[in-house]
Amino acid sequence: MYTRILIATDGSELAEKGLAKGLELAKDLDAEVTIVTVSEPWAVGMYDAMGWSVGYMNSPEYKADRDEAARKILEPALAQAQAQGLRAQSVHVLDRYAADGIIDTAGEQSSDLIVMTSHGRRGVTRVLLGSQTAEVLARSTVPVLVIR
Repeated sequence: MYTRILIATDGSELAEKGLAKGLELAKDLDAEVTIVTVSEPWAVGMYDAMGWSVGYMNSPEYKADRDEAARKILEPALAQAQAQGLRAQSVHVLDRYAADGIIDTAGEQSSDLIVMTSHGRRGVTRVLLGSQTAEVLARSTVPVLVIR
Protein backbone atom coordinates (compact mmCIF):
# COMPACT_ATOMS: atom_id res chain seq x y z
CA MET A 1 0.00 0.00 0.00
CA TYR A 2 2.36 2.78 1.23
CA THR A 3 6.10 2.21 0.90
CA ARG A 4 7.59 5.65 1.67
CA ILE A 5 6.01 7.61 4.51
CA LEU A 6 6.95 11.18 5.36
CA ILE A 7 6.28 12.14 8.99
CA ALA A 8 6.30 15.85 9.80
CA THR A 9 7.15 16.98 13.32
CA ASP A 10 7.82 20.21 15.15
CA GLY A 11 8.76 18.56 18.43
CA SER A 12 5.49 19.50 20.16
CA GLU A 13 3.59 17.08 22.39
CA LEU A 14 0.93 16.53 19.73
CA ALA A 15 3.59 16.03 17.05
CA GLU A 16 5.08 13.28 19.22
CA LYS A 17 1.73 11.47 19.04
CA GLY A 18 1.74 11.92 15.26
CA LEU A 19 5.27 10.56 15.09
CA ALA A 20 4.29 7.50 17.14
CA LYS A 21 1.26 6.79 14.92
CA GLY A 22 3.31 7.33 11.75
CA LEU A 23 6.04 4.96 12.94
CA GLU A 24 3.44 2.38 13.95
CA LEU A 25 1.91 2.52 10.48
CA ALA A 26 5.32 2.33 8.81
CA LYS A 27 6.20 -0.75 10.86
CA ASP A 28 2.91 -2.44 9.99
CA LEU A 29 3.46 -1.71 6.28
CA ASP A 30 7.24 -2.31 6.28
CA ALA A 31 7.59 1.18 4.79
CA GLU A 32 10.60 3.47 4.69
CA VAL A 33 10.30 6.67 6.74
CA THR A 34 11.46 10.22 6.26
CA ILE A 35 11.05 12.40 9.34
CA VAL A 36 11.01 16.11 8.51
CA THR A 37 11.04 19.28 10.55
CA VAL A 38 10.77 22.72 9.01
CA SER A 39 12.37 25.89 10.39
CA GLU A 40 10.16 28.70 9.24
CA PRO A 41 11.61 31.97 7.93
CA TRP A 42 13.03 34.39 10.45
CA ALA A 43 10.49 37.01 11.54
CA VAL A 44 12.87 39.98 11.62
CA GLY A 45 10.50 42.56 13.09
CA MET A 46 9.48 40.42 16.03
CA TYR A 47 13.03 39.48 16.93
CA ASP A 48 14.33 43.03 16.44
CA ALA A 49 11.90 44.08 19.15
CA MET A 50 13.61 41.52 21.38
CA GLY A 51 16.95 43.23 20.77
CA TRP A 52 18.34 40.82 18.17
CA SER A 53 19.88 42.45 15.15
CA VAL A 54 18.63 42.21 11.59
CA GLY A 55 22.02 40.81 10.55
CA TYR A 56 21.55 37.72 12.71
CA MET A 57 19.77 35.80 9.96
CA ASN A 58 22.80 36.32 7.69
CA SER A 59 25.28 35.15 10.30
CA PRO A 60 26.82 31.68 10.70
CA GLU A 61 25.21 31.52 14.15
CA TYR A 62 21.74 31.74 12.61
CA LYS A 63 22.08 28.53 10.61
CA ALA A 64 23.89 26.82 13.49
CA ASP A 65 21.12 27.78 15.94
CA ARG A 66 18.39 26.59 13.57
CA ASP A 67 20.25 23.34 12.85
CA GLU A 68 20.73 22.74 16.58
CA ALA A 69 17.02 23.27 17.26
CA ALA A 70 16.16 20.86 14.43
CA ARG A 71 18.70 18.31 15.69
CA LYS A 72 16.96 18.31 19.11
CA ILE A 73 13.73 17.37 17.34
CA LEU A 74 15.05 14.97 14.71
CA GLU A 75 17.62 12.90 16.63
CA PRO A 76 15.15 11.47 19.17
CA ALA A 77 12.57 10.91 16.41
CA LEU A 78 15.10 9.07 14.27
CA ALA A 79 16.21 7.02 17.28
CA GLN A 80 12.58 5.96 17.86
CA ALA A 81 12.28 4.83 14.26
CA GLN A 82 15.54 2.92 14.34
CA ALA A 83 14.65 1.28 17.66
CA GLN A 84 11.61 -0.17 15.90
CA GLY A 85 13.81 -1.54 13.13
CA LEU A 86 12.54 0.92 10.53
CA ARG A 87 14.55 2.22 7.59
CA ALA A 88 14.49 5.92 8.38
CA GLN A 89 16.18 9.19 7.59
CA SER A 90 15.66 12.74 8.78
CA VAL A 91 15.48 16.03 6.91
CA HIS A 92 15.70 19.59 8.19
CA VAL A 93 14.21 22.20 5.87
CA LEU A 94 15.50 25.70 6.63
CA ASP A 95 13.66 28.97 5.98
CA ARG A 96 10.47 27.61 4.46
CA TYR A 97 6.91 27.69 5.66
CA ALA A 98 5.84 24.32 7.05
CA ALA A 99 3.44 23.42 4.23
CA ASP A 100 5.97 24.27 1.51
CA GLY A 101 8.77 22.36 3.23
CA ILE A 102 6.60 19.30 3.87
CA ILE A 103 5.18 19.15 0.35
CA ASP A 104 8.56 19.73 -1.31
CA THR A 105 10.27 17.12 0.86
CA ALA A 106 7.52 14.59 0.14
CA GLY A 107 8.16 15.10 -3.58
CA GLU A 108 11.94 14.93 -3.24
CA GLN A 109 11.71 11.72 -1.21
CA SER A 110 9.05 10.14 -3.46
CA SER A 111 6.80 9.77 -0.42
CA ASP A 112 3.42 8.19 -1.04
CA LEU A 113 1.89 9.27 2.30
CA ILE A 114 2.33 12.28 4.57
CA VAL A 115 1.60 11.91 8.29
CA MET A 116 1.22 15.09 10.32
CA THR A 117 -0.77 16.47 13.21
CA SER A 118 -3.66 18.87 13.11
CA HIS A 119 -1.77 21.54 15.05
CA GLY A 120 1.72 22.24 16.29
CA ARG A 121 3.02 24.17 19.24
CA ARG A 122 0.74 26.23 21.46
CA GLY A 123 -0.01 29.91 21.09
CA VAL A 124 0.51 31.84 17.86
CA THR A 125 2.52 29.01 16.34
CA ARG A 126 -0.34 26.60 16.97
CA VAL A 127 -2.64 28.74 14.83
CA LEU A 128 0.00 29.05 12.12
CA LEU A 129 0.73 25.34 11.99
CA GLY A 130 -2.98 24.58 11.98
CA SER A 131 -3.27 26.67 8.85
CA GLN A 132 -0.17 24.95 7.47
CA THR A 133 -1.82 21.56 7.97
CA ALA A 134 -4.85 22.80 6.04
CA GLU A 135 -2.55 24.00 3.27
CA VAL A 136 -0.81 20.62 3.03
CA LEU A 137 -4.23 18.97 2.81
CA ALA A 138 -5.27 21.34 0.04
CA ARG A 139 -2.06 21.18 -2.02
CA SER A 140 -0.62 17.70 -1.54
CA THR A 141 -0.67 15.32 -4.48
CA VAL A 142 -0.29 12.33 -2.15
CA PRO A 143 -2.60 11.22 0.68
CA VAL A 144 -2.26 13.03 4.01
CA LEU A 145 -3.04 11.34 7.33
CA VAL A 146 -3.84 13.97 9.96
CA ILE A 147 -3.50 12.94 13.59
CA ARG A 148 -5.57 14.92 16.13
